[in-house]
Amino acid sequence: MLLDINKNALFGLHMLSVMLVDDDWLRVAPLKQLLIEAGYQVIAHLNSTANLDDAVCELRPDIVIIDTDSPSRDTLENLCVMNQNVPKPIVMFTHDGDIKKMREAIKAGVSAYVVGSLPSESLTPVINAAVIRFEEVKLLRDELGQTKVKLAERKVLEKAKGLLMKEHGFDEDHAYAMLRSIAMRQNKRIADLAKDVIEMATKPV
Repeated sequence: MLLDINKNALFGLHMLSVMLVDDDWLRVAPLKQLLIEAGYQVIAHLNSTANLDDAVCELRPDIVIIDTDSPSRDTLENLCVMNQNVPKPIVMFTHDGDIKKMREAIKAGVSAYVVGSLPSESLTPVINAAVIRFEEVKLLRDELGQTKVKLAERKVLEKAKGLLMKEHGFDEDHAYAMLRSIAMRQNKRIADLAKDVIEMATKPV
């Protein structure tokens, strides 16, 4: 991996920082100049996505821009890894308009897939759209994750209530009131107390 870092940009005033990925040096120069003129900080240039995950973890760019003739399988797999570990908005410029490739790229985490040459005046709107889409997808994923956690905690609570009802003959309201009271006294979340109750009930004698 070739990593060309703009150290001055790293310590300058904060603007949206960009990491470029492109193995064509002749193609990088004009794109980099367009980004700088548009007010972005180009903090690094990689010639492949082989170690993209590590580079993004280290440098924390706001946006990753990939310029490629066609996204390879390795590129898409590397984007998946990055998207799992340290997700960032990804803009991909390519000359491959194949619908299958486009779907695979979006699935890998690409926020904007741009086919063909891009007019300079369209660069900022495309990046802005990518950032907005990334934020919307992240919000949906966060909400889904919270819903899954709440559902799992509800199942644990229901199981703990069932154990108390069976062992002590409580009704459901009494079992819940007891769990809530104990949780408050012990300064615990009721879901955590429910887990303790289940562990104690299933612990071998």
